[in-house]
Amino acid sequence: MKTGLMAEGAATAPIVALLDAGTAHSQAEVVRARAFAEPLLSGELLDTGENALAHADGVAAILHGVGAAQELQAAAYLVYAADFLNKPEEIVAKAFGDSYASLVTHTRRLVQLQRATRDAKLTADKKTDQRAEQTERVRKMLLAFSRDLRVVLLRLASRLQTLRWHAASKQPCPQALAEESQAVFAPLANRLGIWQIKWELEDLAFRFREPEAYKALAKALHEKRVEREQGVEAARAAVQADLQAQGISAEVQGRPKHLYSIHKKMLGKALPLERVFDLRALRVIVPSVADCYAVLARLHELYTPVPGEFDDYIAKPKPNGYQSLHTVVLGPDGRAMEVQIRTREMHEHAEHGVAAHWAYKEAGARGYAGVTAAGEFEEQVARARRAVLNQLLAWERDTAQAEGGPDFDDRIYVFTPQATIVELAAGATPVDFAYAVHTDLGHRCRGARIDGQMLPLNTPLKSGQTVEIIAAKEGGPSLDWINPELGYLQSQRSRAKVRAWFNALQQAQTIAKGRELVEKLLQREGKTALKLDELAARLGFKGAEALFEVVGKDEYSLRNIELLLRPPEPVADENELLAQKHTRSATSGARGGVLVVGIDSLLTTLSRCCRPAPPDAIEGFVTRGKGVAIHRSDCSNLAEMKRRSPERVIAVAWGGGDAALKNAPVYPVDVLVEAGDRQGLLRDVLEVFAKEKMNVVAVNTQSMKPGAVKPRAGGGDTAWMSFTLELSDASKLAKVLRELCGISGVRSARRK
Repeated sequence: MKTGLMAEGAATAPIVALLDAGTAHSQAEVVRARAFAEPLLSGELLDTGENALAHADGVAAILHGVGAAQELQAAAYLVYAADFLNKPEEIVAKAFGDSYASLVTHTRRLVQLQRATRDAKLTADKKTDQRAEQTERVRKMLLAFSRDLRVVLLRLASRLQTLRWHAASKQPCPQALAEESQAVFAPLANRLGIWQIKWELEDLAFRFREPEAYKALAKALHEKRVEREQGVEAARAAVQADLQAQGISAEVQGRPKHLYSIHKKMLGKALPLERVFDLRALRVIVPSVADCYAVLARLHELYTPVPGEFDDYIAKPKPNGYQSLHTVVLGPDGRAMEVQIRTREMHEHAEHGVAAHWAYKEAGARGYAGVTAAGEFEEQVARARRAVLNQLLAWERDTAQAEGGPDFDDRIYVFTPQATIVELAAGATPVDFAYAVHTDLGHRCRGARIDGQMLPLNTPLKSGQTVEIIAAKEGGPSLDWINPELGYLQSQRSRAKVRAWFNALQQAQTIAKGRELVEKLLQREGKTALKLDELAARLGFKGAEALFEVVGKDEYSLRNIELLLRPPEPVADENELLAQKHTRSATSGARGGVLVVGIDSLLTTLSRCCRPAPPDAIEGFVTRGKGVAIHRSDCSNLAEMKRRSPERVIAVAWGGGDAALKNAPVYPVDVLVEAGDRQGLLRDVLEVFAKEKMNVVAVNTQSMKPGAVKPRAGGGDTAWMSFTLELSDASKLAKVLRELCGISGVRSARRK
């Protein structure tokens, strides 16, 4: 079985008749094309199971039935025959001309896309979403090829022929094909105003997608078919006779019944079958617009109009140019009947699409042969083409706006070698294409074949091209790609991926440098057994790599690590010499100072590492030249110094005194607050201190995003705040810490 070309549905010919009538050949062109294709197609099957030649005959017959030009009917054979040729475009160009070769190329590419869409191997979980996405791409690809309307018309004709074959042969129709017909092809025919094709596509798609509902509705209609047809014929004859009696020249027809439109009305309005108005429907065709309104007036005299069931599409045409008067009246038997009233020109437009309007208006009764001036004919061709393309583009814009998607003019659609469609911004290059397929493929991209030809990586792509990327096994992008003057990348998304790659590379080099510096320091200090993540945590980092990065950037001094590994002996700061006592007596030395047990006249300083304050348990450590340093008994620095020099530890005690006195000494105490960062946080914390009449002498705040390697001011998720308070009695701090924890967003509050 040959799988190169997927067979599908019907088209409208008056559009093409207008476009091609000026150069139409005789029926011999179709005969010659069939003779060319017959030996290639005979006995071959398409991937739908259809006989290839029979399918081509069916497509040509559909086009002929609606009056298509001979060239398009001939093309129906050539596009299928090309699938069985080597270098088909070249052979067709030599035998039939470049116009046919272009049509073959575009049609084959579009068919490859549709086949890939339906046959993609999808997992059960992703199948529905993936199918919807690919169906949308088929719609966009049809629009991308719509500059050559012959492609669109051939695809409509081919799709209708395939649905007809499934119905006639009773072969199961794939759901993807039926869904695509209803979601893409029928709306396309509707936008072009090709009502006959639209209705048949909808009915057949309905039959295959919802077989039970289709059969039930068809059976219900068939059971009353004779009665309904008799009623319609009686109403038709009565209206025809009355209009003739009124001197109005009119053709009155019974309208065909379309199951899918009936089904939609029943669902949309929750109506039983007998309440659907267009089960009994007439169409009145008259010579002029004035006659349309005269017929409407007469019908409303003869029959009772149904309120709310009148539409004037003559005064206000539909977006695709459709015009008619629609009304619903109650017949003599009291049952509703829908009537459409239109001119002959409106009827041709409604049946065959937007270009039929131009053909009828300019040619009149003479037909196309009556248009003798080449300039006049070409002008009408151009006007018709613009009308059709405007409808296609309007369809795209409507859909894009509904979905929040991009405008059609800003997008192109190209193929992978496996016929998968990739949507890109207009002007995109092969490098953009590679990044759209996969980020890693973009990084490793080294060359590209466009339609089989090696071209530079900054070549702008066009819709319909097939792009094959030549990639290295490993490696990364070039810095040249993000140089806008060289034109390698048009997509901001692609540029962001290239920058991200270089940023990641730079970060890895920085981390490696920082790791080396930290590990060398640990070796010098004899601390190689220390876990790096534990070290980073003690320094306030999320992990070892965060520490390495700031060290590698020279944003964090190794001195901080040295201080952590071997804390220095406390050095008194001039601002921290809070008490210097030459004790002569218990009374004079006790007020607000520190007593060294058994020794007088020793200089004492309060260590800033733990900031002791009454009534903390304290101990003294004799320093070299700085007197006795006072530490809290639980100070980690004191513990380390006691381990190294236990003989230098001495007993000390707070001197007596009344903290309530005005001249009572005060002591600096550090408070650490961790909270979720927000506006007004610092203000709320300071209000607590003010309320408790505590003097704040220093504030330091930092904020950090989760995972950040360096605190950043503002905008972070976690705020770290350090406050230095002056207290005469540290026991008052417990109440303040409880109040701080009660502030919104505060996670912890503790003394340092």
